[in-house]
Amino acid sequence: MGGLTDKAKALDLKVLRVMRTRWHSPWMERVAMWLSKAGENAYIWFAIGIVGAVVDPDRRWQWVVMAFAGPVAIVVNFGIKLVFRRPRPELAGLPPLGGAPSSLSFPSAHATASFTAATVATRISPDLAPAVFGLAALMALTRPYLGMHYPSDVLAGALLGTAFGLALPLPDPSTGS
Repeated sequence: MGGLTDKAKALDLKVLRVMRTRWHSPWMERVAMWLSKAGENAYIWFAIGIVGAVVDPDRRWQWVVMAFAGPVAIVVNFGIKLVFRRPRPELAGLPPLGGAPSSLSFPSAHATASFTAATVATRISPDLAPAVFGLAALMALTRPYLGMHYPSDVLAGALLGTAFGLALPLPDPSTGS
């Protein structure tokens, strides 16, 4: 990627190699693949938003916005991917442990959607911050762990998602608009 210095690229690759070669077991890889699948198209975040809308009728429309925030973030993310056009990582002898809908890597759509949704959920219900940001971080970390993204893709996605989540307007719970 043009914006990274040679030292930053080398560090990114080194961290990726560590994530692809350490802390792997069949059980850990299955969990990472499950989390990664749950994050595709922001399915898990959509489900959390819908559950929030059902169990918290006073903030129903805010939760509906949260449900759609992740999927919308993926669309925005793809536009950014088309600008940067960074290919996914290729490590000799370490093929990725999953598939992806595109060959473009920067920024990570999983991280963008997850941090967008976690930010919106936290704006709605601040007490959820540890749980939703913990899930967002786990979801994002699965991507380099599985060899699908460079760590910098995930960091950029997390920053983009947080900014997007803060910028999204939420309806006033007292009026629903």
